[in-house]
This record gives sequence, structure tokens and C-alpha cells, in this order.
Amino acid sequence: MFVATDNKTGALDKANRALANAGAEEIIAWALHTFGSKICLTTSFADTVLVDLVSTVEPDTAVVFLDTGFHFAETLATMRKAHARYRLNLKVIRPDHNAADVWTRGSHACCSARKVAPLDAALTHYGFEALFSGLRRADGPSRANTQPLMVDRMGRIKVNPLVGWSDDDVADYIASRELDINPLLNNGYSSIGCWPCTEPSASGRNGRWSDETKTECGLHQ
Repeated sequence: MFVATDNKTGALDKANRALANAGAEEIIAWALHTFGSKICLTTSFADTVLVDLVSTVEPDTAVVFLDTGFHFAETLATMRKAHARYRLNLKVIRPDHNAADVWTRGSHACCSARKVAPLDAALTHYGFEALFSGLRRADGPSRANTQPLMVDRMGRIKVNPLVGWSDDDVADYIASRELDINPLLNNGYSSIGCWPCTEPSASGRNGRWSDETKTECGLHQ
């Protein structure tokens, strides 16, 4: 049993060694056994791979979606389809009505106010100790060292079942399960965030904040 105590780093290293060669289903099963109802799934609905994997094991797992107010219509449509298909235990989190935006305060303040702060508050409110994330090493250089388990900025355990999946692995799973994906993935977008800061790109996260040095919104730092 993984215990999040003052010895968290040692426990995390031991668990990561045990899960180093584990498949996505094994990592998910480990996390659900370890955390039970204290773990949720966070997703941006670029696709429904992780939603499908987790829902197959435990359909009542809470699914958290950050509605920043700037999502593409296609993203919201993908969320609605997933909600209908899996009857998700969906928790939609929104920022304060006067939260900073990219035009008045810049992208860093916008991401902080519309993603980071609302998620931190929601996870605390619901008492989640861990969260499933779709991070993959193949996403790009900023995620190349991603491990199956990580500690987030609030001390929670971030579980990354897809950590070792390639783009082809994702595509094959989507095809085999006939999953819904965000239509933008077939229209020139390889990574999908909020529309003011996302452009079409050929691979990875190159289309995110393309006119800045920024590569992450802060959720995974």
C-alpha cells in the first residue's frame, strides 16, 4: 500500500520502480486499489482514451473538467459525447467570474486564474488525494522525464497510466475501441488547449503558446 507520509519521496520511488514496466491497465488498477474514491481523473477531452480505460475498471470514478471559458466548441462537444457514452461522474470546474484573462493580464495569469487555482480548490473541496492524468513522454521535451507516479505542487499523487504510450499506441487504441476524439485532432491540431492560445501544429505541443517560450500551463509543474 502506498502511503503519502513525510517519507513520500521514498515511497514514490519504490512504487515507480514497481510500476516501471506496467501497462496502463495495471497502473490504473494499482491506483484505484491504493486510493479508492480519493482519486479522480482530470481530462481536457482532446480524446477519451484515459476516460475509457478508467471507466472500464471503475465507472464511478470522478472525472474533473476545467471549463476555462475559452474552450473550443469541439472540446465541449467531445465532453458531452463522453458524458453520454459513459454516464460519467462528471465534475465541471469553473473559475471566478472576474478571473484574469489572456488579453488583460497575459497567458501566465490567465492559466493561473482559470486552470491552476480552480483545480487546486476543487480537489481540496472534494478531498481527492490523487488524480489520473494523461501525461505521456511522447508529448514533447517538457514531458520526456514523466514517471508513472509524480507528486504535484499540492502534494497529491499524479498517476500517469499512459506515460509510455506513443502516438501510434494512442491511435491504435482509439481505433480498436471506436472512441470519440476531439475533431480538431483531424483538422491540423496535435495538441488542444484554449482557443486564444492554441494554433494548428504538426506534432507535439508546438501549437500551444506558439509566440511565447511557455510550454506548460502550470497544471503539471
